[in-house]
Amino acid sequence: SSDRPPPLRGPRAGTLPMSGLYFSVLAVLVLASFFVVRSRAAALANSATVSGNRFALHSLPVYHGLLAATLVLLPMLVVYMIGSSLVTRYSEGQALARLPAEIAGNELTRGAAMRDLYNIATGKYQGEAPVDLREAAETLRSSATFGNWVVFGTGVALAFGAVLLSMGRVSGAFRARNAFERIIKVLLFLCATVAVLTTIGIVFSVVYETLRFFFDPALKGRPTVTDFLFGTEWNPQAALRADQGDIKTAFGFVPLLTGTLLITFIAMCVAGPLGLLSAIYLAEYASPTFRAWAKPILEILAGIPTVVLGFFAALTVAPMIRGWGEYFGLDVASESALAAGLVMGMMIIPFISSLSDDVINAVPQSLRDGAYAMGATKSETIKQVILPAALPGIVSAFMLAISRAIGETMIVVMAAGLAANLTANPLDAVTTITVQIKTILVGDQEFDSAKTLAAFALGFVLFFVTLVLNVIALIIVRRYREQYD
Repeated sequence: SSDRPPPLRGPRAGTLPMSGLYFSVLAVLVLASFFVVRSRAAALANSATVSGNRFALHSLPVYHGLLAATLVLLPMLVVYMIGSSLVTRYSEGQALARLPAEIAGNELTRGAAMRDLYNIATGKYQGEAPVDLREAAETLRSSATFGNWVVFGTGVALAFGAVLLSMGRVSGAFRARNAFERIIKVLLFLCATVAVLTTIGIVFSVVYETLRFFFDPALKGRPTVTDFLFGTEWNPQAALRADQGDIKTAFGFVPLLTGTLLITFIAMCVAGPLGLLSAIYLAEYASPTFRAWAKPILEILAGIPTVVLGFFAALTVAPMIRGWGEYFGLDVASESALAAGLVMGMMIIPFISSLSDDVINAVPQSLRDGAYAMGATKSETIKQVILPAALPGIVSAFMLAISRAIGETMIVVMAAGLAANLTANPLDAVTTITVQIKTILVGDQEFDSAKTLAAFALGFVLFFVTLVLNVIALIIVRRYREQYD
């Protein structure tokens, strides 16, 4: 209608209204602090040189500039990250206080109301909003604007304070390089800590859900540990409706493990010889010109998306294998482990080839020269000297390729299917652990059902399998590295 009030215009709460401006100012202040402080330190150094003291500054002027830029960058980033979260909570709390208690006190209605408030505040609300929602949206917008400007001002004020502090500390005795390197060490330590804590968090979350899957008495249909590890039937789908009958639910892990190992074995039979032999040729026999263009072309395989390889396996390799099987009178499934394994082997060839090539090139030339001096041929030198010396790296390359094959999903989904068959026949359809994890967790799931928690149990077992493979690789690497160092 013509008398309908215009929609509120304003930023979404929780984001700076000038986030682009904020980071633009941050970049300007970082660059300005670097050049200003470095120029001040350079001027001090030049004046000292004129007076005959060549070592007036402990650190180079560039370290004074880097320290100043770091002291500007870090506080502004911290203020932005912490402040945006606080602004979100503050503005949403102010807005919810304007709503009736029956809306703000219920989690479902509160979430729906907040979506409406954001839509009203940004002008995306369809229709005419109620008066109470418009008033709450105005409170949301004004609170967010106020909080965001406070965050912006705090960040800029800290930045200017850091610039002034850095300029005041420029002197001959100030160890700017040591201070800058200490900050870098702290940042590197924090990055390493985040990586370690992330891994620990993932492991503990998976372990917790796995324990619920096996030992939660309130969980209907949960299997025992023995049934899960040694069961030969996998069917996590229970009946959803009464007219579907009694569908037997089974959580036997053996068919999934068999399918995973079968496809991985086929893939390694393809990638292992081709990758290693190509690495030997490129490192020992190929001319520099051939190596310069052959190695990048080979490594292009590593950059092809797995979904593209999955299409290739499903539309080209699988029908071709099925046609050959019919020609020889074999019963080949439309989706087979052989098709998935062959294409997966193509995918992991660059992992083995590139890493093995680097390891072979890293073998000292003195070992080759010594073998040639003893009268060994080139092939004998490769077999008896180079490959044994490079064995730890080659084993690491193979283990990385195996882990990559075990964790692959898209190729198996598109080429091998979802059937959990307990078979060692590569012409049958099989499935893998990762495919079943993906299948179970697709869509909206209830995390208090045995079917959903089974994905965490599969993830934990898969984690354990890859851990065992890595431990084996480390044992081999340490044993032979001591022998050939």
